[in-house]
Amino acid sequence: MAVRVRDAPLSTTVSLRDEVSELLRELIRLDTVNPPGNETRAAELLREYLEEHGVSCELYAKVPERANLVARIPGNGDGPRLALLSHTDTVLADPAEWQVDPWSGELRDGEIWGRGALDMKGQVAASAVAMASLAREGFQPGGDLIFVAAADEEVGVDFGLSWLCSEHPEAVRAEYSLNEGAGDRVVIGERPFYLASTAEKMSSPFMLRVHGRSGHASMPGIADNALVKAARLIQRLAEFEPEPRLEPEVAALFEAVVGAPPEDANQVLEVARAVDPLAVELVEPLVGITLSPTMISASEKRNVIPALCEVTVDCRLLPGQTQAEAEEVVRGLLGDEDYELEWVEGYGGTRSPMEGPLWDAIGSWVAATEPAAAVAPICLAGFTDSHWLRDAFGTVAYGFFPLRYMDPQVATRLVHSADERARVDDLELGVEFLRFAAQAMS
Repeated sequence: MAVRVRDAPLSTTVSLRDEVSELLRELIRLDTVNPPGNETRAAELLREYLEEHGVSCELYAKVPERANLVARIPGNGDGPRLALLSHTDTVLADPAEWQVDPWSGELRDGEIWGRGALDMKGQVAASAVAMASLAREGFQPGGDLIFVAAADEEVGVDFGLSWLCSEHPEAVRAEYSLNEGAGDRVVIGERPFYLASTAEKMSSPFMLRVHGRSGHASMPGIADNALVKAARLIQRLAEFEPEPRLEPEVAALFEAVVGAPPEDANQVLEVARAVDPLAVELVEPLVGITLSPTMISASEKRNVIPALCEVTVDCRLLPGQTQAEAEEVVRGLLGDEDYELEWVEGYGGTRSPMEGPLWDAIGSWVAATEPAAAVAPICLAGFTDSHWLRDAFGTVAYGFFPLRYMDPQVATRLVHSADERARVDDLELGVEFLRFAAQAMS
């Protein structure tokens, strides 16, 4: 179905602002909460829209209801391939917590409301509109311009980009990529910066299984309460402070902001505090591993003292750190207690160089758009699909989708939360940037 604006078919008289707004509203109205995902409905909408504007598309699906869309403007072979990377699944939403229907796509006061507006159907829509508008203009890149709207980013790795890289590598192989993760306009030390994520920590959760001896809850003295023993370990995890490290991305951030990095890792937070509270917020999770207990399971009956307590800990490692290194730290922290430690998974922990043509393109766009601003690199504390391209193909992948008009602290609170919404001004800016980047790389 054609994306329509004010009940009229799209035409050359319709602005890119209106085009991206209406496409995002259509995407939000498609419930792609993962699980179960059902991303095929979004992939089919995008395919119909893009093919209407002359962009060739393919759907790739491990199972029919969870399709990935790959669209392409073929290059002439004279340049590198650039992938505009995104995902169409979202986290859940409880309508009782929202002011509007989470799948309404309501336009209110210059903002589009709904689950996925920020994470990340807004960027999906902007990437699609950038592709469609360039195709309409007859744009021919040096290397293929590829748009990937992947499934299964929020929960798993079975149906989305990881599967594409393994099973259909030539469909998504690219030398460069732009994805979610950063682009926020922030003010640090009275100067504006646009953050560009060039690396990310490894998502490396583990399970602690704490053992005790069961018994009747009315006679606690005859049992050995695994839940109480686990509480001591949880407290130690909460009090953990890592041995600080000065990573390249943090050093480069300080160089951009204050002209030089700290002399050693122990000074990172001290220097950040002297610069700006926001600098502390940005770098604090990036000086070492983080340990956050998030889930616990023990007795299933009120009157039974548990013999086993399982604690899930969200652990994030710096790029290059291994689970073996982290386990040594964790075991040293927890001491000689009766527990087992099992790693649940380990994804991410990759980085890209902070230089080259795509980095220069981002810098050029910022300079042209806001001359007083500069680009500053950041390592993400979280995980994105950029990891799969870096790991599979050595892709230089950055997270950058500009956010200038919405307060980034407000946006951060809205992601995965109630009343998620995106400013239309930012969507329009995103289309402008993606078009600029595609042309700059050709």
